[in-house]
Amino acid sequence: MITYVIPTRNRPHVLRATLTAIDALGSHHRCGGAEVIVVDNASDGGAPTLPRYLACGTPVRVIPLDFNAGAAARNVGARAADPASDWLVMLDDDSWPADTDFLGALAGAGGDVAAVSADIFLPPGADGLPRRESGGLPEVFVGCGVAVRRAAFLEAGGYDASFQYYAEEYDLAARFMLMGLRTVFDPAFIVTHRKHTSGRDMNTILARLVRNNGWVARRYAPLGCYRDERARVLRRYRDIARAEGATEGYSRGVRELRAGVRRQRRTPLPDALWDRFTGLAQAREALAAAWRGRRGVRAALVSPGKNAWAVERAMRELGATIVADERAAESLVVGTLSPGPMLDCLTRRAGEARLVAPWLGAWPGLGVMRRAA
Repeated sequence: MITYVIPTRNRPHVLRATLTAIDALGSHHRCGGAEVIVVDNASDGGAPTLPRYLACGTPVRVIPLDFNAGAAARNVGARAADPASDWLVMLDDDSWPADTDFLGALAGAGGDVAAVSADIFLPPGADGLPRRESGGLPEVFVGCGVAVRRAAFLEAGGYDASFQYYAEEYDLAARFMLMGLRTVFDPAFIVTHRKHTSGRDMNTILARLVRNNGWVARRYAPLGCYRDERARVLRRYRDIARAEGATEGYSRGVRELRAGVRRQRRTPLPDALWDRFTGLAQAREALAAAWRGRRGVRAALVSPGKNAWAVERAMRELGATIVADERAAESLVVGTLSPGPMLDCLTRRAGEARLVAPWLGAWPGLGVMRRAA
């Protein structure tokens, strides 16, 4: 059995559209049934009134909160789930699975798999092409499209309420690693995220991204990596804030990070786990497979994004000669370890024989198929 856990606030019409999409998935008999738990984060007009059952027979429960718990509302849903439910499918009130093909991956997941992350699609861009959610890393899921083993979620303590929203998934994924568990990506798990913009303020978003990612670095970065990781966080979100016109939020986030950083309990990941957490280990594996032991490969980084530094470091460790001009390169290495943007780049440049994926797990065999000539 599975439980869909959906936090919501002030968006009843958006939520009802999501429930309609879940209803279209049917009875979930393949996994012993499903339920939906909606946790209302103190909506201004009160919790939405919803039917007790979807048309397909899936039961629906609404749990009203008297304060906005942010992402920690998911903890409430997890604790309230039917004891027979093995997996919690975490969604936003504007995201839903495209089908039930992911149930097979859940049934076959090894005992050390704490979470199965989805391939999350956004509405098409201005060019009409599909595009994906931009967050996450190889072993860090995105909260609007992930199935989490309920027992592991509860044992880990769920989401840290102090994060409110943003980067809480990184914190939980790191705790899973410390428990000896892992996160896997399943390309058959497709989630649609309509990503409604109501209630989103870029200054608030940037403030939380800076603070929360800084807290993650403080908690989990090995001692020798902490300063570099903190500097990367500040540099990345400073650039994003400038591009989004949200420098006030960035400055606020820096102040909040400094005010709270010493209260973060240090439980650093061992070096090998940190390399997995950042995606460096996956980049090493993928590039080694693509280049088959060759050194001195002339390679260019394309579409740089999340943790491009790890991709570039893996390139250098494998003896690549990094060139700026794509025309002079034997290999074009996708410069992000965030699965959505990486897959978008691979899709858009599918005819390019030199293209190399820095992560094999996002699409089995892809990095090997796209070897340099």
